[in-house]
Amino acid sequence: MSEDKIAVTEEYTDAQRTTWIGAGVNLFLSVIKIIVGVAGNSAALLADGIHSLSDLASDTLVLLATKHGAQPADEDHPYGHARFETAATVVLGVMLLIVAIGIAWDAIERSLTPGEILSPSILAIVVAMISLASNEWLYQYTMAVAKRIHSKLLEANAWHHRSDAISSFVVLIGIAGAMVGHPILDAIAAFIVALMIAHIAWQLISGSVKELVDTAVDDETQRQIIDLITQTDGVVSLHMLRSRMMGAKILVDAHLQVQPRLSVSEGHQIAETVEYLLKNKIDHMQDVTIHIDPEDDEQAPLNSHLPLRTTLITQLSKEWAHISAADHIKEIDLHYLDGRVEVEILLPLPEGGVSEAREIQSAFTAVAEKNDLLSDIKVSYT
Repeated sequence: MSEDKIAVTEEYTDAQRTTWIGAGVNLFLSVIKIIVGVAGNSAALLADGIHSLSDLASDTLVLLATKHGAQPADEDHPYGHARFETAATVVLGVMLLIVAIGIAWDAIERSLTPGEILSPSILAIVVAMISLASNEWLYQYTMAVAKRIHSKLLEANAWHHRSDAISSFVVLIGIAGAMVGHPILDAIAAFIVALMIAHIAWQLISGSVKELVDTAVDDETQRQIIDLITQTDGVVSLHMLRSRMMGAKILVDAHLQVQPRLSVSEGHQIAETVEYLLKNKIDHMQDVTIHIDPEDDEQAPLNSHLPLRTTLITQLSKEWAHISAADHIKEIDLHYLDGRVEVEILLPLPEGGVSEAREIQSAFTAVAEKNDLLSDIKVSYT
């Protein structure tokens, strides 16, 4: 098994184990909070119990998403399956938003009919304190694993546990206030919990949607990418830089301008060096695509109308057929620059010396001047 597959398996195992632990705790908390919320006359604790129940559903979703997201790349998914987690996070956020709306609606109805609000029992406070401690521990544990394996979905689930801990604290205050003679505080606490759930839901939805529509990486990472590329030997300038996220992985493509007459192999080497630097200097860089340009094709005229080598040489062979030296051409290099073609010809040294060399150059220059596709024909000798 390759190192990449081993790493994925370890991440998957950690995510699954952490989520199963969270699911077990959430199942326990949701049951006791709902039961005690109903029996102990606390709308806030009941709302918190429903919140924990929604977290149990989210744990199930996380288990399924991490299973699919851990699969290696295949023909249908050449970049891997990381966005299964992203899509699952959107679904998770929508579920939480629906739960928040339901809790808020119930809290408003209760506050408008204060006669129906009953004073909670002491057991409700005990359960709220257990919930607060349990969820804070779950947050710390899950967040530590999420950061270690770089899982946004697991990190989102950790924030669910933190939101549960905070909501349990709010519930605790609401229950205590209701027990000392202000029963409406319990309904207010339930409404505050609903707002907190809605806030978390919005963060999950908006962040994941940004990834799904290929929003660029954050500014700090973008600057790091630009610095690494522009400081690489041989890179003249950088343009058309694009980046996006796929789960925790970064994908980048960019156009690099190099000296216009570099060899193909040197241009390729520069691209390979840039790819190596990005993947080894920036965490979670998964895929780098580099396009080498001899000029800034954002500003320079496009060369797409120009013919390729075989067509162009066939045409030029007819145009310089009257030049006897053309029969001895050893090599032809073409440079597609600024919307035209610069031709370099390599010939054997002429027997007539410098004067004959000048005549040959003049003859080829005359051919170039008559052809709108050419910027020049330069003759070299060996």
